[in-house]
Amino acid sequence: MIELPVVPLSAEAFAPFGQVIEAGPAAERRIINGGNTERFHDLARLDPGPEGRAIVSIFRGQPRALPFVMSMMEHHPLGSQAFMPLSGRPYLVAVAMPGETVRAEDIRVFLASARQGVNYAAGTWHHPLLALDGVSDFLVIDRAGGGDNCVEQALDEPARITLQT
Repeated sequence: MIELPVVPLSAEAFAPFGQVIEAGPAAERRIINGGNTERFHDLARLDPGPEGRAIVSIFRGQPRALPFVMSMMEHHPLGSQAFMPLSGRPYLVAVAMPGETVRAEDIRVFLASARQGVNYAAGTWHHPLLALDGVSDFLVIDRAGGGDNCVEQALDEPARITLQT
């Protein structure tokens, strides 16, 4: 069994897999609405793919107990998928580079704060929601349209996530 280390989520570390969505210091800021609102502009490259359209949903994830053993991953080859936490809790993000298949040794795991969302680039392998500490809601922007846009694959060997405190 592979042991997967957990590292803090940052825009730089996550860049090969997509974008981190957060109102951080690197974001372009615009003052709008007569000076009443600060807009953190264009935080993710949403991609509904050819003949797709962007949809907005709320996913409610049950918390995962740690250590957690992963046995599968999924990807969306036709479009991106963005997650923004709504419940004020941290969560885990497990990802691997796009490709035909995914191996356990290629997975990276990030600890996202309650203020950080992620946008998985089209084709990026990821584990379904890994909520921590309680039932958690996420605003999700992804693709609707024709074609098979959710491919699941069993891992070649189990991969265990243990969060070190």
